Parts: sequence; C-alpha cells; structure tokens
Amino acid sequence: MAALSRDFLSGFARRFLQPRNLLVYGHDVAMAFAAFLAAFFLRLDTDFLNNRAVVLEMAAIFAGIAAVTYLFTGLYRHVWEYVSAKDAFNILRTATIVVLLFLVVWFFAARLEGLPRSVPPISWLALVTFLAGPRLIYRMSNDPTARAIAAAPDAIPVLVIGAGAEAEHFIRKPAAGTCIVGMVTARDDRVGQVIQGVEVLGRNEDLPRIVANLDAKNLRPEKLILVGRDLDGVTVQKLLELADQAGVRLERVHGNAVKPIAIEDLLGRPQSNLDRIAMAAMIRGRRILVTGAGGSIGAELVRQISAAGPSHLTMLDNGEFNLYSIDMDIRRRYAALSSTAILADVRDAARMTDVIAREKPDIVFHAAALKHVPMVELNPLEGILTNAVGARNVADACVAADVSAVVMISTDKAVNPSNVMGASKRVAEIYCQALDLRQLGTRFITVRFGNVLGSAGSVVPLFQQQLALGGPLTVTHQDIERFFMTVHEAVELVLQAAALGPGRNDEGAIYVLDMGTPVKIMDLARQMIRLAGKTPGADIPIHVTGLRPGEKLSEELFHGQEPAVATDMTGVLIARPRTVDYAIIAAKLTALDEACRHQHEAAALALLADLVPELRRASGSSQAQPKPYLKVIK
Repeated sequence: MAALSRDFLSGFARRFLQPRNLLVYGHDVAMAFAAFLAAFFLRLDTDFLNNRAVVLEMAAIFAGIAAVTYLFTGLYRHVWEYVSAKDAFNILRTATIVVLLFLVVWFFAARLEGLPRSVPPISWLALVTFLAGPRLIYRMSNDPTARAIAAAPDAIPVLVIGAGAEAEHFIRKPAAGTCIVGMVTARDDRVGQVIQGVEVLGRNEDLPRIVANLDAKNLRPEKLILVGRDLDGVTVQKLLELADQAGVRLERVHGNAVKPIAIEDLLGRPQSNLDRIAMAAMIRGRRILVTGAGGSIGAELVRQISAAGPSHLTMLDNGEFNLYSIDMDIRRRYAALSSTAILADVRDAARMTDVIAREKPDIVFHAAALKHVPMVELNPLEGILTNAVGARNVADACVAADVSAVVMISTDKAVNPSNVMGASKRVAEIYCQALDLRQLGTRFITVRFGNVLGSAGSVVPLFQQQLALGGPLTVTHQDIERFFMTVHEAVELVLQAAALGPGRNDEGAIYVLDMGTPVKIMDLARQMIRLAGKTPGADIPIHVTGLRPGEKLSEELFHGQEPAVATDMTGVLIARPRTVDYAIIAAKLTALDEACRHQHEAAALALLADLVPELRRASGSSQAQPKPYLKVIK
C-alpha cells in the first residue's frame, strides 16, 4: 500500500512540476483571485474598497480553495490548443465546486458575514469567464482554420463536401496550403448553418450554382474535398459528374491525406456489417495454411489472417518472388508471428500430402489458381492441372491430415463457362462439393465471386499502364461488363463465410459474394480517363479490339439450377449444390490428370466437357489470336 502511495505521489509530482503545467496552474489560481474581486466590484462598484481587508481575505480563501480544487479536476493539464467541449464542462464543474466549497468555508469562518448574496453567482460567472476566455483566445489564435483564412490570398480555395463530424475534423486541421471557402451537404437541415466558422452553402446537387456564386466573389474553389468513409460508388460517381459540370477537381480524404478520386471509390459499396468477432475467433490461436499466398487474393488473405493472431501461418506458392515478397511483408508487419514460407506446386500431389501432414493446419485457404482467361485458353493443360487437379490434390491432402475446414476460392467464370479457366474452376467446385457431402470430418466451404479490382492481370492495372503511355485504352467489346469487388472487401467476405459456414447445415453449398451491379468496361475506361484529368475520345481514345479467346460479354454468379438463397450473413448468398457422385468425379479427375500429364490435349478437353456439360467453348479457341482493332470509340 505504501509503495502504491509513493508511486502515485511520484507520478503526480512529475506531472504537476512540468513547467507548462505550473504556468497554467499559476494563471488559473490568479484568475480565481481576480474573479472574486471582480464579483465584488460588479456588486458594490468602488464601495468594496471601504472593506477591502475582508474582501481581500475572502478573495485569498477563494483562490486557495480553487488551487486545491484544480489539483483534483486536473484543469491545468488540458492543452489550450485543443480546448474542447469536454474542457468547457470541466471549467463549469470546477467553478461550481470552488464556489460551493467557498460558501461552506466562509460559513464556518464568519457565518457568511460581509458576503453579499449576489457575489457567489457573480463570482461563479466571472471565474468561468476568466478561465475559459484566455483558453478560447489562445485556441482561436492557434487554430489551423484561422491561420488558413488569414493566409487565404496565397492558399488554394477548396469546397468541402460533407457537413458532419468528419467534415468538422477536417476543418479543424485542413490540408496544408488550402483555405476552406464553404461546405455542401446531402442534408437539407444543414444548409445555412456554420461549422467552425465555415458556412454550409447548399446541397450536393447545387454544386455548379455554388461554384458559380463563389467564382463571382473571386473565391472559386480549385478543388472539391470529399469527406466521409461510408459513401457508396454511386454517390461518388454522381459527385464526380457534378464536379465535372462545375469544372472543378474532386478529391477525397484518405486517412490524414487528401488524394485524387480513385476508381475504387467509384466502384465501392457501403461497408458490409460483418461479424468480425466470429472472423477473429476462427483464426486466433489456430494453425492456418494459404495456398497461392503470393497472389492478389492470397496475399490479402495472409495479411488479414496475420492481423487476427493465428498460432502459426503457412504461406505456400510456386512463384519464388511473390512468395518472398509476402513473406517479407508479413515478417515486417508481424515480427512475433510464427510463420513458414513454402515453395511448392499444388499440382504435385505427393508434395501437398507431405506439406499439409507436416504443417498440420486447422484451416486451409486454397487460393492457388491460373486465372488469366486468354492465357489459359492458349495453355489449356496447364490451367486444368493447376485449377482442377491442384484443387483435388490439396483437398485430398486435407482429408488425409484431418484438417478441420478447407475454404476453396472460386470464380463467377465457373458458371456456364465459355473457357478452360472457368470450366477447370467448376471441376474444383464439383470435387469439393462432393467431398463436403461425404462428411468425412473436413468441411469444404467454396466461395465464388467476380473480378477483384486491381488484381494482377486485371483490367484496371492494364488501363493504368495504357494511360501512363498516353493511350489508347483497349476494350474488347462495346457491351462487355463485369462484376467488381475490391480485394479487401472480397477477402473479408471470404473470411465471413469461412467463419460462419461450418456451423450451418448446408453441406455442398457454394457461398456466393453479393457483387452488386455489373459494370460496363467501356464506362470504366471513360471514368479512368476522367480521373486522370483527360477527356475520353479527345485526349485519350478508346479502341474496341474484339473479344479474346474464351471471353464472354457478361458473367454470371448463379447457374439456372443453383437457386440463390439468402443468408444471415450480409453480402453473402448461397447457391444450392448441383451434386455429382464422388466416385464418378474422382475417377474422371484421375483420367483428366493422366491426359494432361501425357499432353493429350484433345482427350483432356473431352473429359473437361464431360465433367462440365454446360461448357460452351469456341471451337479451336486454344489456337485463336486476338483480333485487330475493329473501331475507335470517340
């Protein structure tokens, strides 16, 4: 007990004896003395001088009580530059305590003799004013907003979109070199109000008019700064169009920085309500293995899994550099995490059996795949070996090692496939479904979703490269469209399905991520050109090149015989299984494996078509070449 008391007193003294704290403490004690004298002066004018000895005695007692009270309320420790509503409440509370304690002390000392009844409330008001006034003046003189307004002639005028707590925070600490000239909002009730000295000038749809009015006052904004994290892509797209109409750039607050609008902002959706507690509980303290750990999906899986605290993480990939990169990233971010990087190919069944038996994972996330449709069309045997046979090898090894759960990452291209890549992933789905229905102790959770925005080999990085070279942007068809989801969102939903799937009675079902509305690639190209500050057609042309081998105009998330079923997981649906007898699929996969390894392409493709009867692959597409430009879109 004595040691605790010593520690407390030592800590208190260390804080109290800071030069700045002593200065503030002395100021506040002096303000208490001055506030009491001011109360008497306001009550009696100069007549209080006739009894100044008693008044000075009372003022000294009042200041002494304040000095003791400050030690308990900690008023001297609050930083004046960041004075807030909490500080204002503390000042009111402190002043109230001081006045009440003074009345008690003076009652016992002199039965309140010589103390006019109006002096206590006046002294309370004076003390609040004397304590709050200097703090407010200091705060205003050091406020970034005030400095920005003072520097307006040299600063960039900006208009803030949003009028909530995040906007208020941004106004308090605006980006360097900017001057906020107004705000706009989606809320009618905010129009005309003032937040931190900045007026809400109108609604979002009034942007062109607001910018014109500011222009007439020589305050035309050079940027529109969008604040707020939970804006969907449709809203951001509408604001971008309004900004284009007004002739002003649109940027967005990301963390502590202001950055140009990215394509992810235009395609993003409101944050799903995920059961992060269940997701973390699934991972924490367990052994996890991720195949394809160096790929776009695999690497994001590794990052999110690492953050949840597994007991051990195994990263497996057949690409040396990709595996090295994610391994270094995880070692840098999570130095204390037990992890292993294994260079291996899922097509090697013996190697998979050995690795999984040795690593003893509780959960395996199978993300290894060849996913580039035209490349797999040109090399169909490689795609089948990796996507179909590789999935079988991993699944069989997991059953043999009594792995608790396997999460297989699939694709919308597996639905009514028109290419080898999609058909090979469909075979992987069928095999995992058949194993799950056998109920051997290992649960197989298959998760299907569409394109991942910005993943390696996808359209967005291609457009970015083409823009950097000055164009043109190439689109394979005027009407081609795809589902898109950010890699972070896709992996979160994969983990959500993995966390809640084993507890459900839906063996063989496929979890399908709600991808929203498909996006036309032509619209995507135009948006990316606009985001680069260029005009589609005029500055950067868009060329239509013709569909590539195995490419469809539109993808689907559900087959006609897979009715979609809603779940209690936001953003996740279930496709009821189209089942195949395990003995049949296992025998045909063995034959498919042998045909591929003996380079019998015709036999392998015939077996693939037999396993996936809905496959509609163009004849000879494995030998097809990309078509030349057909026309230019202006």
